[in-house]
Amino acid sequence: MTRAVVVLVVASACGSKPAPPPAPPSHVEPIAKRVPIEDTEPDDNVQVQYAHGHMEQDAINSGLQQHTEELSDCYTQQVDKRKWLGGHVVLHWDVKADGDITSVKVSESDLGAWPIEKCLLDSARSMTFGKPVGGAADFTIPLEFTLKGGSADAWDDDRTIKAIGKQLAKLDACGKGGEPVPNEVTVTFYVGARGVVQSVGFSSPKSEITDKWSDCAVKAAMAWKLPDPRGQVAKLAVRYR
Repeated sequence: MTRAVVVLVVASACGSKPAPPPAPPSHVEPIAKRVPIEDTEPDDNVQVQYAHGHMEQDAINSGLQQHTEELSDCYTQQVDKRKWLGGHVVLHWDVKADGDITSVKVSESDLGAWPIEKCLLDSARSMTFGKPVGGAADFTIPLEFTLKGGSADAWDDDRTIKAIGKQLAKLDACGKGGEPVPNEVTVTFYVGARGVVQSVGFSSPKSEITDKWSDCAVKAAMAWKLPDPRGQVAKLAVRYR
């Protein structure tokens, strides 16, 4: 079975002078060192920076412990034979003073596979954490998914914009009828033979992406016609709104 390499690092939004880093939990590894998710060696370099309230490291870790394998399964169970599909995803939680989660966002992602990104979101939304200290808080967890296989050919911004042309505007239809449209959306996708889109995903540091908008946007993007990468799978990313 293909195994994903998943790296988790816990951090929070920048703010006032950071407090000394708490003891690191298991299942957290430095981003520079990629290790399997099963590796439980602690990392002495993990730091949490505080803004307003803050989450204690133990509270974050307790919420993650039962879902680490679940996060990995989102990738391994859906990647199939797409050996070129990989990248990083950053999940962002906003937590109220009483510990309730107010929002979870895919704040960054170049994975380019919304079914996997949505699975990660669903898992993240089901987690429970202890109350933050000092008021409402937020934190992020970066995840890295890599495969031992061929990588996609990454196109630069100029080539991507030229290839997409006016097709990006077709996403506008997904905001009709009063459906909330996320801001600063990055659309990442893969193109295969004959210019057919193989997979597409989304991220936004500003907004939660609703199921209705994403379902519409996936259908629209999968219908785009793009240049044939000629024997390769190309990876493209473009900003929408």
